[in-house]
Amino acid sequence: MADLPDAPIPARIEQKGPRELLIEWSDGVEHVYEVRALRLACACAVCVDEWSGKARLDSSSVPEDVHPRHIKTVGRYALQFDWSDGHDTGIYPFARLRALGEGELPGRPGLQSDGTRGGGR
Repeated sequence: MADLPDAPIPARIEQKGPRELLIEWSDGVEHVYEVRALRLACACAVCVDEWSGKARLDSSSVPEDVHPRHIKTVGRYALQFDWSDGHDTGIYPFARLRALGEGELPGRPGLQSDGTRGGGR
């Protein structure tokens, strides 16, 4: 069996103004995420019912100016955000972040503030 290529991982993470977060991936692709949309995309058990998959988070409860206060890596597979609205339990696996940036996950519009879909910039 042939070796599979390593999945891209974040090489650089940069806050781009108050509402945008840039992730440059190890393969050179860059995605710009609108931070409130990223907060609303949290898939933790507080934000999404783990049995039904239905959203539990009321989007009106998330301030328009929400932003990450701190970002840390979780092992070698994910990022965890400490959000300014006090939420800090969500873990964002790299594969999910990449899919969000590529526009591959349904129901999560607006994650790329530059309006691009697909391979980033």
